[in-house]
Parts: sequence; C-alpha cells; structure tokens
Amino acid sequence: MYVQTAVLSLAALATAKQVAKDQVKAAKLYDSGIKHMNNIALKHESWTKHEAAGAYESSQYAKVEDFVACSNGTAVTSTDTFRCSNIDLYHFLPHSALGSSLGFGSGSWGWTSKDGREFVAIGQQDGTAFAEITKEGKLVYLGRLPQYSVPSKWREIRGQNDYVIIGSEAVNHGIQIFDWKKLLDIDPAKPVTFSNQKDLAGYYGKLPTGRTHNVVTNPEGNFIYSVGAQPRNDSCKSGIIFIDISDVANPTSPGCASADGYVHDAQCVNYKGPDSRFDGREICYGYNEDTLTIYDVTDKKAPKILSITSYEGAAYTHQGSLLDVNNQHYLLLDDEYDEYDKVGPGIPGNPITYIWDISDLTAPKQTGLYKSAARGIDHNQYVANGFAYQSNYGTGFRVLDVRSIPEDPTGNSVKEIGFFDVYPEDDNQPGGGVVDFVGTWSSYALFESGYILVNTMERGAFILKPKAAFDKL
Repeated sequence: MYVQTAVLSLAALATAKQVAKDQVKAAKLYDSGIKHMNNIALKHESWTKHEAAGAYESSQYAKVEDFVACSNGTAVTSTDTFRCSNIDLYHFLPHSALGSSLGFGSGSWGWTSKDGREFVAIGQQDGTAFAEITKEGKLVYLGRLPQYSVPSKWREIRGQNDYVIIGSEAVNHGIQIFDWKKLLDIDPAKPVTFSNQKDLAGYYGKLPTGRTHNVVTNPEGNFIYSVGAQPRNDSCKSGIIFIDISDVANPTSPGCASADGYVHDAQCVNYKGPDSRFDGREICYGYNEDTLTIYDVTDKKAPKILSITSYEGAAYTHQGSLLDVNNQHYLLLDDEYDEYDKVGPGIPGNPITYIWDISDLTAPKQTGLYKSAARGIDHNQYVANGFAYQSNYGTGFRVLDVRSIPEDPTGNSVKEIGFFDVYPEDDNQPGGGVVDFVGTWSSYALFESGYILVNTMERGAFILKPKAAFDKL
C-alpha cells in the first residue's frame, strides 16, 4: 500500500510560479526518499492490478501490418479504434513479436546510420529489442540485448552518437553500451540475441548497487551520466554520476554531483544561451523531485549548483527539455504526480507542461504553463525544431507546437497539433481517460523520414507518421 497523499498536497492554484524550495517538506518527503518510495508503491499497485487482468500479455494484441489512416478522429483497425488527430498508423508489433517473453515497454531511442537507414531500441522488461524502420514505415525485428542481471520494468535508453546507452533499476545491472553499427548487417530472417559478455562496446559496472533510474547523454562530449542511482546514503546521494567513455571499452568515473541529492532525470548540454557567464560550459538541468536544479558540471571533480528552484503545485518533478539547445532561453518541465496527487494546476487531472525562462541560470522563472485537453498523466517529453513530443501514459503520444513561447511565455499560444491515443481501454471513462500509469512510456520522433516510434507498456511498438510535416499542419 502507499502513503495517503493529503500530506503531499498544496493549495489549489489558478496559475503557477517559481518558489523557493520548501526545506522542511523536502527533508520530510523528498530527501528522505519517502515520496519516491510512495510513487513506486503506487505504480506497483496499479501494475499488479493490470497484470492480474492480463493486460501485459502482449501476444493478445493483433499486429497491424497495413497502413491505417486517421480519419474523422479515429484510426480503426480490425480489432481496435484509436483516437487520433493528424497522425496515421503505419505499423504495430506486440512485444511478443519483438522477441520479448515478458513484455512491458519502457524507454526507447533511435539512430540513423550514415547511409540514412533508421533503427530503434525498444526497452522491455527482459531487455532491449532492436528493429529497423523501413522506408515504407514497417518495423523489421533484428534481435535483442537481454537484461544484464534480472528483469525490471524500469529500463531507460539514450543515444550517444553511434552508441546506445541502457540503464535499469535492476540491482547489478549497470550501464550497457552497445554499438548501433552491429545492426547494419543482420539478416532479419535470423534475428540475433546479443551477448552481454561478448557484444557490448562497453559496460559500466561501478554504480553503488548497479541500479540507475535513468541514463543521460551529451553527444557533444565524451561523458554519459547516471542519475538516481540508489541508495541515497551513498557518497553520490543518487545525484549525477559522471562516466567518461573516451575509452568506451573501459569507462571510468571522475566524480559526481551530489549536493542536491537525488536526481530523477536530467538534460546535459554545452551551454549556448543568453547567460554569457556560462558560454561554452557544460550545464545539466536536473529534475530533482521537487525542484528544477541547474548545475555547472564542466569540472567533473568540482561541479557547482547554479540554482535550486521549486514551483507552486510541485508534486514530483519528473523530466523536461530545453526549448532549443542552440538558444537555451526556455525550458519545459513535467511533473508526474501533480495530476495524481491533485495539486496545483494538475488538480483537474489534465497533464500540465510548465514553462520556464532560464535566461539567468542562477534565477530561473516559471512564466506559464500549457494544460492538455486530455485526461491523464504526463511522463516523458523532448523538443526539436519548435515541437514538443510527449508520451503521456494513457493519453498517448502528443505533439505541441511550442514555437510561440519566446513571444508568449505564458503558454497561452501553445497548441496541440497532433496526437495518437495508444490506450483505447480508457476512452469511455469520465473525461475520456484515467489518471493512471498505463499506455505509453516513451517515444522517438526525431527521424528525418517523419516516422515515429511509440513504446507502450501493455501492447508493443507503434510506428506513426504525421499526415504532413508538423510545421505544415
């Protein structure tokens, strides 16, 4: 069971803004790990219920081999009706057809080879599946990399140039570093099960217990990062652990950023923005449970915290993304539990995207927000070319046009321009959805072809594509 959320609540607010970190509340709920353990218990309770109902038996979900247009608000297959707008369905394969015996989709990422072929890594409970997306938008399964230790529902994946970086909450898992180029010559008729002993380009096995909540990359450098590596009483306090992969076969760590404790997720980049004091420095934007925490990690042996800022309605600061990595003036942030805990702008149960002005890295300001019309929980997002791509659990894959934010940072001009709801099971619920941990965990929408991978917990992997380029919609 879980702790009742009344103790976690803040007053209802019509709007939100930045506030100082509540040190008393932080010590009681966040720094102690109580809130995080509470969150995990809530998820396990939900997932146990759905598992008992057979929701994760992915073989029950029919493959969709033929193109299905989104027409009049739905994409209708032989077995399902998916709500949608401006996004068509090209292919669907259940996890069972992607080599998994346990299913349960989690993180994902993509890679484009030098000759333009497009590949994806699909996180599952028992490892990572690899597939190619053909020019016709079909998934071709190529093989898989099994988990390093034991199965886990938490598996996160990021790309670091030609390497895919894989971490897990499983004890003794460590971080797998796999060379995407190994996929180039595989015969799809003979999928390959790769070996953790023979086929990894590198492996980092010196995390405190082998667990990491997430992995973070900065393709402009030679470092990858572990965040949320338990336990919290380790010397790194589950903060940002720096991992040097200059010699990818022998990763090493020069240190960590522990000063603000547990980091749930982060984005680390070389700074290009209006705060000229930090030109060319390596900056990490940390999503630290109850705050946006900004670090200067240029000196890996002496990282510095530039600011620690909370906001009204904070329940669990989960993840976020710069609006533009080449002009780091604004940032989007999602709070995973504001809808579930019914706090602040999340009280009605609609996913909230918080907008931040980070032009002064030492004093971020929360300028506005966007409230989704759908009912559910936000989870993961990233931004490219002025569009935010969001995997919001039961509400599915959502695309926001955020190009207006520099002129209108209130969020009032942000528009949703497309979506594909991968979880039709809740369509008839009040408000058209449930505030629960169901549906999609992650997506990858950065391919030049326009094809989009959406990884779902229950079903498997969808390949989608907008009816036109998003800037034409």
